[in-house]
Amino acid sequence: MSPREIIDSSSPAIVRIEAGESKVGTGFILDSNGLIATNLHVIEGESKVRVKLYKDPVDYPATIVAAVDKGHDLALIRIQPKKPLAKLRLGNSDAMSAGDRVYAIGNPLGVFDYSITDGLISQVRPLSPDLTILQISAAISQGSSGGPLFNQFGEVIGVTTAIITQGQAINLAVPANYLRPLMQHPIQMSFDDFAKATKELSDAHEAGDDNVEIHRMVPVHPITIWSGCSEKDMEEVLRSIGDAIAIGAPLYNKGAQEHNDAGYEACFRVYEGTAIKFEKDGPCKGVKEAFSDGLKRASSLGTNKEKAWALRDTFDGLIDVFKRWCEQDKACMKKFGPDGEKKPDVDMKPDSNKK
Repeated sequence: MSPREIIDSSSPAIVRIEAGESKVGTGFILDSNGLIATNLHVIEGESKVRVKLYKDPVDYPATIVAAVDKGHDLALIRIQPKKPLAKLRLGNSDAMSAGDRVYAIGNPLGVFDYSITDGLISQVRPLSPDLTILQISAAISQGSSGGPLFNQFGEVIGVTTAIITQGQAINLAVPANYLRPLMQHPIQMSFDDFAKATKELSDAHEAGDDNVEIHRMVPVHPITIWSGCSEKDMEEVLRSIGDAIAIGAPLYNKGAQEHNDAGYEACFRVYEGTAIKFEKDGPCKGVKEAFSDGLKRASSLGTNKEKAWALRDTFDGLIDVFKRWCEQDKACMKKFGPDGEKKPDVDMKPDSNKK
């Protein structure tokens, strides 16, 4: 389908969501009886949610919450429409891969309703055993959260959810396949009960973890940690750490700038995915143990901000021991330079523009 065909055919099933006094997001209709998907963070902590349908002057109160998935930032809500509604088709998000073209439709900034942008799947990123995200180049912005991400056949393969403002066209979506179990096992929760159940989550996102004091504990490993690893193995570990920091650090910075825990959590999840990967399939025993120790430390901490730094300490410890190993190897020094120039070094401090 062409972009024009996608927006013409899908717009009647895309809605504007207004939650509480000031939250604005996007949603889309999954069945003709008024079941709507959106991001949980769009409605969390709110007892009054209204839905505006395409070219309909009447807005509808959301009557019940039909599903909540905190781990994937998804929610299903229901309205009582006066007539059967247009709905969108779900595609198979597992079939998507880097390079596939996608289209996002939403309400950027809560003002520009039904705007379409296009781009590519930049990467399909497994962040943990239970969470995969789609990194996309299609532009999204505040107000578009909860909107549909389409493949070229006009099928929904993602729910747009986050923007890395410090990056260049780095946006994120949750795979649409996470919606299927929610639709198969709906609940009946009143919005009053929902608001009470998610108030703590909403307050945490609004307040962030800015008052938490961070205690850096970068481990100092012996060079023998690399025993059993080839130079190629070491480069893979360092490259993966660099990729994780390049994605996670801007998310952390966004959380710090907006005083929003969601950025800290997103950073932690990115780091966690890399740590879990090498804890399970590390190229040598020392590397596996280093990542295992970092994950154990993170699991003992109470906030996402602390957890993100715990895994950053793990990364920095491995970067440091690689540099020390490299200083003893002439070939490595020639390849990497005295300062280990391939070493990733992205600052996680707020408003950082370093390196």
